[in-house]
Amino acid sequence: MMQTNLDTILQSRFGLDALRPLQAKIIHNLMDGSDALVVMPTGSGKSLCFQLPAIAMREESGGEGVGLVFSPLIALMEDQVAALRKKGIKASFVNSTVRKQERLKRYKKLAAGEYELFYATPERMEKPDFRQALDQVPGGVNLLAIDECHCVTKWGHDLRPAYQKIGEFRKQLGEPITIALTATATKPVREDIRAVLGLSIDEMPLFAAPVDRPNLKLSSSVVWDDGEKIEHIKAIASKTNATGIVYFTLIKNLEQMADRLQEAMPGREIEMYHGRLPPRERTRVYDRFIEAGPDDGLILLATNAFGMGVDKPDLRYIVHGQIPASIEAYHQEVGRAGRDGEDSICELLYCQDDLAIQQEFIRWQNPSADFLMSVMSAIEARYTEDDFDDDDLRLMVIGKGHAHGMGGGIMDYALIRLAELGAIELTSIRSETQGRGRYRFVRSLDDDELDPAQIEEKRQRDLMRLLDVVKLTKAESIPEFVSDYFDL
Repeated sequence: MMQTNLDTILQSRFGLDALRPLQAKIIHNLMDGSDALVVMPTGSGKSLCFQLPAIAMREESGGEGVGLVFSPLIALMEDQVAALRKKGIKASFVNSTVRKQERLKRYKKLAAGEYELFYATPERMEKPDFRQALDQVPGGVNLLAIDECHCVTKWGHDLRPAYQKIGEFRKQLGEPITIALTATATKPVREDIRAVLGLSIDEMPLFAAPVDRPNLKLSSSVVWDDGEKIEHIKAIASKTNATGIVYFTLIKNLEQMADRLQEAMPGREIEMYHGRLPPRERTRVYDRFIEAGPDDGLILLATNAFGMGVDKPDLRYIVHGQIPASIEAYHQEVGRAGRDGEDSICELLYCQDDLAIQQEFIRWQNPSADFLMSVMSAIEARYTEDDFDDDDLRLMVIGKGHAHGMGGGIMDYALIRLAELGAIELTSIRSETQGRGRYRFVRSLDDDELDPAQIEEKRQRDLMRLLDVVKLTKAESIPEFVSDYFDL
């Protein structure tokens, strides 16, 4: 396609006069028939890197083909589709929030080739009706975009089992031109993404924006207790009336700190966001956050359940009230500040007691071979005929004293691991944002299918990533430390 045609589509369909230099390189690479691995902070125009070429490829093919976008977040895909429709672009999505009748209507339009872009979670590829609709699209899938592609990798964070099958899904789609995008990826993560997709570095070159953003003022402070944390948060929030986020690992700590912060700052609006909120309350908090003006003084206390795909340009501060599990998580979270280019404060509060919290998370994210066999024994004892979920098994395996505490979370990861081994399979998805739901028994598991050494290696790797965060808190220059870590 000629450059003038791309320019015309950019102006007429997206209302933009020119591409940024890195966007232009990525899009021309795709239009030339090559794949791309993109590492760019959210808010820097990643979405246009697949939206524009998908439409251009369709136009080049005489109005045939669709751009398929795998996205892990329901809210993100809905926001992007709404924005595209406002521009007159024919886009839609399907996820667990779409009722069956409406879903079938969208599948019919998809099969008829009426959409230019179509969004879905990768879990959808395991649904026969979705696959059937894709198979019928005139011209097929001309571009596959994998958003938040760090979910592909065992080296990164936020692992989603269906993302591990994306290489297989890509083959089923006829190996279309593919673009994988994320805000953060170390060299091992980048290598693993390519391996899962079955592509070499030559086939899928890297396009990366610089890690360092000079407008973000990165710092860390050692604190000894919650009282000191409150003082730091209060001092940072008092410098501006703009919106900021304070991240916590545990919901109970978040709730306690919200009460204490409200006492310390009685005139400020404080909201909480975490995974246990009812859906309607989560939506209310999200909407309030997005709509908050520069003088509203909103302070949002959140777990890492909040933030992926959120694009609010005028966040003036990000505080980590508890240390994150990895440099990747830290980089992604501070990257949400200052997207309008204005100065923003990012402070990491390091309390040694918080290390134990992350170490506990690492323990249950890496269930031992013995624990996995205990879970299988419980499934075979009671659930060979009936389906089950994590709650059904917690009391049986963990015991009443721990089933509802933090240790109960180990069951989620045990079931994900057993599903990866093919011993159980999902029957229904409870949450497409996590790929979890109800399961059914498939087959027994042999002891030799579990490698204790491999499990221990993964646990040690996660601990080393946590140690890197501790090193970050002691670094003379945090921007330099982060840049070296990602080796871009």
